[in-house]
Amino acid sequence: MKIIAGLIFALSSPVVLGAQTVYPSKPIRLIVPYAAGGSTDTLTRIVGLQLGERLGQQVVIDNRTGAGTIIGTEIAAQAPPDGYTFLMATPPLAVNPALYGKVPYDLDRDFAAVTNVAGSSNLLVVHPSVTAASVKELIVLLKANPGRYNYGSSGVGGAGHLAMALFTSMAALDAQHVPYKGGSLAVTDLVAGRLHLMMANLTTAQPHIRAGRLRGLGVGTRVRSPLFPEMPTIAEAGLPGYEANNWNGVVAPKKTPGAVIDRLHREIVAVLNDPATAKRLAAQGLEPIGDTPAQFEQYLKSEAAKWGRVVKTAGIKPE
Repeated sequence: MKIIAGLIFALSSPVVLGAQTVYPSKPIRLIVPYAAGGSTDTLTRIVGLQLGERLGQQVVIDNRTGAGTIIGTEIAAQAPPDGYTFLMATPPLAVNPALYGKVPYDLDRDFAAVTNVAGSSNLLVVHPSVTAASVKELIVLLKANPGRYNYGSSGVGGAGHLAMALFTSMAALDAQHVPYKGGSLAVTDLVAGRLHLMMANLTTAQPHIRAGRLRGLGVGTRVRSPLFPEMPTIAEAGLPGYEANNWNGVVAPKKTPGAVIDRLHREIVAVLNDPATAKRLAAQGLEPIGDTPAQFEQYLKSEAAKWGRVVKTAGIKPE
């Protein structure tokens, strides 16, 4: 992952809406569909603080949790498209329509893409008792022992579950899913040997790998992570074409003025290009992206199509 700089101006000019209104003229609300303290909330606060300084108005972080991000997402979808409410979206924005069948928003109808802010890598990790030392060896082991091995996740339909569902589907494997109420709980049981493997967040798994408590086999991103450069991708290590990313991107209510979206995109990219911000994100295991609204829109569509197929193929149903 890398920042796509685009057109960045050293001093951004104000946006004029209508005859006299200069944007922004009041605080901006950035909805986070998760509780405070999590990785998405931390990212949003890091970026939001500097974004507010550049815009000359406070960016208020509004945590609206519940229903697998649906509550916060619905609030954002129904907000006035006036440039004062945005959503920090994550993969469930694209996944939930396929997972739940019916949700109170439509990705195309209700949202306009601003930018994919930052992403993080999944890591395929196993307990040391699992004899496989590579992705190829793990595939061979699981094929020879259908249904014998289990994997944990943060919950049904969560990022780790979907990433493993994609892995088992592409490799034609049979492994048992054990859902938890949070990824950290699953990692704890994996370290304790009560689970065999899982797709874990790189930041969470890295210290356990360094200490020898877990064995990392590959990262889920298309290219190697600069935070763990010695780790091969799953695609290059034994499952060509595999890719499962965690991402965090800003979207706006549909019909938000294009000038506002362009301004916000420009300022977010400027924040991501700040060395101090990049350092803080790296400490959280996050890699800046900052693509254009058009690029992010296409990415959202591809994510919805991809994970919709995974949910259908794997027969995943919400809890």
